[in-house]
Amino acid sequence: MTVLIAGCGDLGTEVGLRLAARGERVIGWRRSPERIPEGIEGRAADLTQPLPPIPQDTDVVVIATAAGDRSEAAYRSAYVDATGNVLDALERDGVRPRRILFVSSTAVYGDFDGGWVTEESPAESAAPTARLVREAEQVLLRRSDRGTVLRLSGIYGPGRTRLIDQVKGGTAVLPAEAQWTNRIHRDDAAAAIVHLTMELDDPAPVYVGSDEQPVDLGEVLQFLAAELGLPEPPSGETSSTRGGARRMDSSLLRSTGFSFAYPTYREGYRAVLAGKGVRHP
Repeated sequence: MTVLIAGCGDLGTEVGLRLAARGERVIGWRRSPERIPEGIEGRAADLTQPLPPIPQDTDVVVIATAAGDRSEAAYRSAYVDATGNVLDALERDGVRPRRILFVSSTAVYGDFDGGWVTEESPAESAAPTARLVREAEQVLLRRSDRGTVLRLSGIYGPGRTRLIDQVKGGTAVLPAEAQWTNRIHRDDAAAAIVHLTMELDDPAPVYVGSDEQPVDLGEVLQFLAAELGLPEPPSGETSSTRGGARRMDSSLLRSTGFSFAYPTYREGYRAVLAGKGVRHP
């Protein structure tokens, strides 16, 4: 059997390497396939253009695309158009995978005034980019009875060190008011994708992928400063939380038997600071 990673960037590559380590044949589609590491069969592909032939024995497809910028046009192309194009290619080649997983974002939920959010909460963000991600989810779930959506919160990990860089650079500011944040380590995000596609016979249509502790941004910045042996950042006015204040609840994912390697920001950021993990090109 073959696994197809449609969008083999950092997260898709980590998923592919984990599947290859299990003995799966993995094909990765990427505009620059020479950047795909050994263990994954790289294929040149632009998800918005005519796509390469798909092997008949393709059992799982993971759609892990990303927009080139935050414009509505870029999001429509990267999410809505690309998802439809992958489904068209599957139909073109007469391939019916057992599972198609779309990597989405918790941004689809919008602002809940700090309240708890689950898969059952209305995904009605007013942000144009979030609405387009939600539209891509609907494209998959309407067209396939084998689709699963994984809504990931903010991914951090190797090469994703924005908050660490702010603390090191002296630009971090502790928000004057509580600012809820949610995150997931890149490796846990990849592990969740492997779990949902390979280890469950009948997954739900939608899962939230976020670690076990939503946390105030100020607490994270204070923790990083202490770990780095740097002064606590100053307090001050900051821009509001991008996409809205909410606390993500990933109980449904955990109820399937999935466990986080980095259940909170503390374990995850300590691993990043210790240099664990590989940043994929």
